[in-house]
Amino acid sequence: MVMTDTRATPMLPVKGSPLFLTLVCLVAAVGGLLFGFDTAVISGTFGFVEKQFALSKLMLGWFGSAALAGCVLGAMVAGWLGDRFGRKPVLIASAVFFFVSALYSAIPPNFTVLIIARLIGGVGVGIASVLAPLYISEFAPPKIRGRLVALYQLSIVVGILLAYFSNWVLLGFAEAHPQAFGGKGVFHWLLVGQVWRGMFAAELIPNTIFILLLLLVPESPRWLVNAGRTDQAFVILARVNGSETARRELQAIQASAEREEGSLAELFKPGLRVALIVGVGLSVFGQMTGVNSVIYYGPSILKEAGLDLGGAMGYQVALGLVNLVFTLLAVWKVDSWGRRPLLIGGMAVVTLSLGTAGLLFAAKLASGFLIVCVLGVYMACVALSICAVIWVLTPEIFPNRIRGRAMSIAVFANWAVNTVNAFLFPWFAARFGMHAVFLTFAGICLVATVFFWRFVPETKGKSLEEIEEYWLGRQKKLGGGA
Repeated sequence: MVMTDTRATPMLPVKGSPLFLTLVCLVAAVGGLLFGFDTAVISGTFGFVEKQFALSKLMLGWFGSAALAGCVLGAMVAGWLGDRFGRKPVLIASAVFFFVSALYSAIPPNFTVLIIARLIGGVGVGIASVLAPLYISEFAPPKIRGRLVALYQLSIVVGILLAYFSNWVLLGFAEAHPQAFGGKGVFHWLLVGQVWRGMFAAELIPNTIFILLLLLVPESPRWLVNAGRTDQAFVILARVNGSETARRELQAIQASAEREEGSLAELFKPGLRVALIVGVGLSVFGQMTGVNSVIYYGPSILKEAGLDLGGAMGYQVALGLVNLVFTLLAVWKVDSWGRRPLLIGGMAVVTLSLGTAGLLFAAKLASGFLIVCVLGVYMACVALSICAVIWVLTPEIFPNRIRGRAMSIAVFANWAVNTVNAFLFPWFAARFGMHAVFLTFAGICLVATVFFWRFVPETKGKSLEEIEEYWLGRQKKLGGGA
């Protein structure tokens, strides 16, 4: 075992700094804010872009899913890049992708450039969705890790809400000021027919903040240990937990690293194989709740229930607020109630609410206010359960040395299913009806609830190294099976 001489750094703090830890995690969580903003901002642009470029329903689906296709690519490479070059520099690269995407989504001369810009932004989202929660989990102490990693989901929700709100405000301004300062220069983006450009351009503001803040945070201490830079890792761990705890934690990380092979083949061996199944299952079922279909196509769904565009976008802001409130509850309770109760209990109600929405549409009873209420219950429970828990559990359950690449596999599955959902939603809803959409999601969520009850372990209060030991111990107990 290679140990660092921690006695050579006498000026390190005896106690950790909660402020330092919180600031580091908040900066990484801003990546989630951009994730949420980038994926939700498109919801207000569909009708305008469809009309501007005379799109068919399948082409409209391509517009809705282009960023998600980029997410698949970003998720595929993020883990390898993060394990090879470090979490911080690759997160900075994702921020640059966000910036380029926001700029060219606002100024595309044609539909092809718009699609390319959305693809580039998707790459940034895919990278951030792998590395930001992973980065937070590698800093956080076990007793509050769930809460801190759930900050990532909270920031996604804040980003979604900001996108809904900015879309609503920009549309309201455009409708109230049809000439918008003469409609020249950038004010052209505030005309009713072109307001979708302003909606995309709004992302440039949080994106610039994210790039600047990333320059201030340190590298992940666990990545530094795996890279052989144990002295730097110890300094960061001591700032988080104090020098005495940092010594013990550093020893545990080094022991874990020596035990691991560092290859992805390790994940397919008995024991950790179940961890991979759980990680991929969380990602696939997380998307098959339909939550992102509601986020992307919410105004279209509410228009189907009889609301006009302005009213639909206003109610979508209300759904975004519900999402925020119940994500805050999840952040507060994930370390005390545990991952399993939130996940399984919440998903049971998600199944019921989706089934109710489907039956209302089938019976022609889906009035605007009633469907908003049902979707409010749905959004509350999906926010409290899988949307928060997935980003807590997934980075927890994989070994240190290959955590980045393992996360890539799980998040790749997440974005691949999301892409298919977004691409097919306009066609599926038009072909089979909105009731079929919701009833299909309800059936899948019922299967998901049973899967989570059967396979997902409780991880609250355990260190990352203890969770790894759990999977290995489970294999020994089962005597060599999966």
